[in-house]
Amino acid sequence: MQNTAIIILAAGSASRMGAIKQLLPYKNTTLLGWAIQNAVQSNAKATFCVLGANATQIIEEIKQSSIPIIINAEYKDGLSSSIASGIEHIENRSFDHVLIMLADQPNVNTDYLNTLLNTSQEHPHNIIASDYGKNVGVPAIFPKAYFQNLTKLKGDKGAKLFLQHHLSEVMKIKTIDLIDIDTKEEYQRLIN
Repeated sequence: MQNTAIIILAAGSASRMGAIKQLLPYKNTTLLGWAIQNAVQSNAKATFCVLGANATQIIEEIKQSSIPIIINAEYKDGLSSSIASGIEHIENRSFDHVLIMLADQPNVNTDYLNTLLNTSQEHPHNIIASDYGKNVGVPAIFPKAYFQNLTKLKGDKGAKLFLQHHLSEVMKIKTIDLIDIDTKEEYQRLIN
């Protein structure tokens, strides 16, 4: 059985939102709480959460989930720094794959995560990524062979450019409507 860790990226300051996006109410919890709930219920072996901006307030809100928190002090350097923080935290443990997901994709549910995990189980040497039509992106699963390269990512594009450079090794999974919640308008549409 594959030993996969999920890393939820939730370190951003959500400047376009004008509020602590991770703590916006959603389905009797928060956006981040919902992501944690789905990750923990999946078939992954462990779930971690990378925090940066507003970490103290967020920790207070999610402490009942008791998942390990990774603090990314460099969160202002973009999404890539959170990926690097997460990978550095788990790379010396016994995980052979990592599933990277975002805290602001409310349509990512346990079923979808398990689809990625099952595909990875069948194709352990491939990167398993979400197919957005013209692009591939997260949620995505990376085998341990890629961990070192992921720690060297720079900027706010996160894994997107990395996935583009490794397309021949990527298996694309048809996505459910994987929206990102970045603005007040998107959040309003979500909750209406």
